[in-house]
Amino acid sequence: MSPPDDAVAMTVPDPDPRRRQRPATVPTTVPAAGNRRSHPAPAHLRFFHGPMDCGKSTLALQVDHNQARQGRSGLLLTQGDRSGRPRISSRVGLTREAVEVEATTDLRLLVRSHWAGGRRVDYLIVDEAQFLTPAQVDQLAELVDESHVDVWAFGLTTDFRTRLFPGTQRLLEVADDVQRIQVEVLCWCGLPGLLNARVVDGAIVRHGATVVVADTAPTPAPDEPSSTASAATDVHYQVLCRRHHVLGQLGPTAAGPGQLALS
Repeated sequence: MSPPDDAVAMTVPDPDPRRRQRPATVPTTVPAAGNRRSHPAPAHLRFFHGPMDCGKSTLALQVDHNQARQGRSGLLLTQGDRSGRPRISSRVGLTREAVEVEATTDLRLLVRSHWAGGRRVDYLIVDEAQFLTPAQVDQLAELVDESHVDVWAFGLTTDFRTRLFPGTQRLLEVADDVQRIQVEVLCWCGLPGLLNARVVDGAIVRHGATVVVADTAPTPAPDEPSSTASAATDVHYQVLCRRHHVLGQLGPTAAGPGQLALS
């Protein structure tokens, strides 16, 4: 049955006031990096780890390159780089100047000093992160949570004693994302290299200072001269599989790997 001609049309109000206030179009663009504090975007603390020679510094510089291409401004930090200078240097030849971090450096104040000087800091690249103190790792987490600064940290998993570095342990505990770098490092026997051996004058040492900055190099055979023979002490690191790290074996014996030498 049709309504009468003189019926009054009625509009039922929408019970949800949020729908009435919703704009016609919803912005989908991410705020510019310089305006992130007024429009907080999620920031993360990411930790990449592995043995020596697995490409941590190369990956750190690649991440910095990718972020900078998007117009973001970053700060590169390091401690005890193999070059002996305040820089991030990769064994494949890439290098960038960086800020040298000391054990007493407050990373929050470091970032704030750059802000005070008029420079944006949207992200941090932290190489050699295993050398950070646990307190400094917590400072990185605070920068992520309170100031929306993204952090990418790169460091060794274990020291020459096969123990976690304090900085590594704390990063494993609090990082939002932890990844073992997938570039495979090989022991001299061909198995995956997992552990960093400190080699002094051709022999593995298992005691001493936790931090001794040195590079990796093949251990020469007994009849070959060391490339650092002129130095008083030859110190370098060599990546080994777990078995040969336990055995202290830096290369095949004259009888061949896995064989007994006959007298």
